[in-house]
Amino acid sequence: MSTAITAESVEGAGLSLHRKIDWTGAFWVASGVPALVLFSIGGIAATVGKASWLVWTISIIFGFIQSFTYAEIAGLFPGKSGGASVYGAVAWVRYAKFIAPTSVWCNWFAWSPVLAIGSGLGAGYILSLFFAPDATINTWQLTLLDLGAVKEGLTLRINATFLIGLVLMLACFAIQHGGILRSARATMIMGVAAMLPLMLIGIVPLVTGDLPRENFLPLVPLGHDAAGNPIDGAWDKAGWILFLGGLFIAAWSTYGFETAVCYTREFKNPKQDTFKAIFYSGLVCLAVFILVPLSFQGALGLSGMLAPDIYSGMGVGKAMANMIGGGPVIETIVAILLIFALMLTIMTAMAGSSRTLYQASVDGWLPRYLSHVNEQGAPTRAMWTDLTFNLILLMMSDYLFILAASNVGYIIFNFLNLNAGWIHRMDRPNWERPYKAPTILLAIGGVLAYVNAALMGAGADVWGAHTLWTGLIFAALIIPVFLFRHYIQDKGVFPKDMVEDMHLGKEERVEKRAGMLPYLALAAGVVIVLVTHWWATS
Repeated sequence: MSTAITAESVEGAGLSLHRKIDWTGAFWVASGVPALVLFSIGGIAATVGKASWLVWTISIIFGFIQSFTYAEIAGLFPGKSGGASVYGAVAWVRYAKFIAPTSVWCNWFAWSPVLAIGSGLGAGYILSLFFAPDATINTWQLTLLDLGAVKEGLTLRINATFLIGLVLMLACFAIQHGGILRSARATMIMGVAAMLPLMLIGIVPLVTGDLPRENFLPLVPLGHDAAGNPIDGAWDKAGWILFLGGLFIAAWSTYGFETAVCYTREFKNPKQDTFKAIFYSGLVCLAVFILVPLSFQGALGLSGMLAPDIYSGMGVGKAMANMIGGGPVIETIVAILLIFALMLTIMTAMAGSSRTLYQASVDGWLPRYLSHVNEQGAPTRAMWTDLTFNLILLMMSDYLFILAASNVGYIIFNFLNLNAGWIHRMDRPNWERPYKAPTILLAIGGVLAYVNAALMGAGADVWGAHTLWTGLIFAALIIPVFLFRHYIQDKGVFPKDMVEDMHLGKEERVEKRAGMLPYLALAAGVVIVLVTHWWATS
């Protein structure tokens, strides 16, 4: 079956996404991903200790290898939006009807909290920049709900962080409302402003040699003495659990540049643009995710990384601004640019996650109302859904827990889609592939699917006793949502275009050649998660 498409919007009644950008547009929209280092660099540093830089280096290498699989499967479906989860769903739907929407759902709820977390951190940077920690604006809050049953100390509250974060989020929404072309132009401007401080933070300490040896060695995870004081730990069970927990949560940031393939449906030339977008995004992420954590650790040292505002993330911007030096004026400018970087991540996430909701609705996974786009080709109802969901998350008092719980979904998505690579190879061996990943990289990506499953099982609860189960329960919510769409709204029949695109019939050159292998892959993944979780918690 041909995958050729026209350069215009999809034919048919109604409005559609527009083909208005090339790979550079997607690159700039995805350029918010390097700033995701700001979300958990403090938490990882304060939890893992001197081995934290190694966590980031290993994690981004994993992410770069995996991106080749995503580039290949995205090229198979140049007429689809929504990213790797949608392309992976095509592989799974012929084997397990409920697995396909699970992939899409998990990708969405992993990416969507970027709006709340990024807005909250940006608000925190602003408050720390202009007000003292004990100022009234930083201390007042109205508690709405105690969520201690989910995680100790977790609440829903309204405070200055929520109010300023809401303004930041609405500003990003207004830009996104104008469609992908305006978003790409806006993010290009913001991307240049955001990348500058990140590169300076990563390079200046290396050039000046301000990386004391004692801040890195001995290369061991964090430990505690009998009195609970932090010390250099060891590579024992406790140390490995912390290290695996660091790798687990770093994946949420380092794997994120796969969002560059979310815009295949909006590329002018998807055959050429898809691989270029993800490859060059990956190169930038390699530099940022290796250099910035290295310099951050060298500048702060163990005692600095253990500060409470570093763990929460609220003090990371100020700490990074101080790393460059140059006096109060320069430090203020750098802090402001880091706020731009966070705004950029919000833009990236809003663009990608809303398109995932949109395409999932078009394909029959999620409720129909999400299929709407405005005159500029922006999926506005999906964007409003994102916004509403994140208003609730923005009121939560622990952003790192939100990140960790959402990352459970992200690991599930990655597991399913890395396996989708070899399933597509088996079921669609003769399909045209604008980019075909080297078989060795496809195989390594398949192995990394199980490595990620082990990281989730062993490391998720490092960030809270119920993190793993919170994430799994939210992932399971797709079942009633899908049942409503498929059996109530669609009477058990998939949309016509989806049936054609997903090849549920007996189309030429598409067969179920994988046999029992997809089911064995799923079973192996479940076993690995359960065994590693038992090991870590026993």
